[in-house]
Amino acid sequence: MDGLVRRYRTRAELEEEAGGRLAATTVGGLWVAGSLAGLAAPTVAIVGTRAPSDDGRRLAQRLARDLGHAGVCVISGLALGIDAAAHEGALAAGAPTIGVLGGGHDRFFPPRNAELARRIAAGGGAVVSPYAPGHPALPHQFLERNGIVAALADAVVVVEAAARSGALNTASWAADLSVPVLAFPGDVARPKVAGCLALIRDGATLVRHADDVLMAMRLPPAGAGARATPVALRPGRGLLALLDAAPANAATLIERSGLLPALALAELGELLAAGTVVEGADGCFRRAAGGERRSAGDAAAGDRGRPDARGVPGRRGRRFPPAPAPLPPAG
Repeated sequence: MDGLVRRYRTRAELEEEAGGRLAATTVGGLWVAGSLAGLAAPTVAIVGTRAPSDDGRRLAQRLARDLGHAGVCVISGLALGIDAAAHEGALAAGAPTIGVLGGGHDRFFPPRNAELARRIAAGGGAVVSPYAPGHPALPHQFLERNGIVAALADAVVVVEAAARSGALNTASWAADLSVPVLAFPGDVARPKVAGCLALIRDGATLVRHADDVLMAMRLPPAGAGARATPVALRPGRGLLALLDAAPANAATLIERSGLLPALALAELGELLAAGTVVEGADGCFRRAAGGERRSAGDAAAGDRGRPDARGVPGRRGRRFPPAPAPLPPAG
């Protein structure tokens, strides 16, 4: 990462730039090379195996390109394989993309993607890391990196993934953060799609192309002729950020969020269902305390999902919250 200026952004600075997306995390700050302006738009994380099939690589690149043309900022982990293809697709669309590292910028890993990282920063995107520039890339840190990828995303799409993989770990983080998880199906005999099939079995939304992702995010389809606007930033995260300041009733949340009432109430309902937010006797909503909160992955009392967010989806009963229903067509 020679030649790129890296600066440390505190959590307070990131809260505004990230649109409240980091509110439910413990991230203290990020080292940033490039621009975070892309976070003003809707964001989609595209993740998958480091050793994809040729079809999987092309699929990830095409999905990222089409989402980029629709005004979406693509997030990924700058790993080999699907991650790299997703960043390449966004760059081909002239759209900003953000890569999250599992080590410091000066200890860049994998080295083969260092030039891609430079192109990301030069193309209006950013390469970020929670670790100081000289910090080595250690194995356990990539699981923590996955949590940041999920937190920055308004939706997570898994393209190809084995039954146990880092991509599924990212999906698990997303489920615990109430971020919609989508996955591409595939031939049941192919090991590299076993993870995607498990995600779909456990409630992830089946996706075929960019329009499916955009519909799940309540954004215009890619063929609608208009670029997506940032009005659909993850509303639930915005509501959570508001509730961090003080409890509030529904009317106040709608007014302060700037969202259409139907969208704000739908997101509030999802947060209540996930156990992230609770309603008091006074009619005000507040973020659930540690003992009150039920993991979004624990669907029912009899469904004993793994309590921590770093488990592998599809095992021990973890279930995924569905993507929100798309808005009806205009007119």
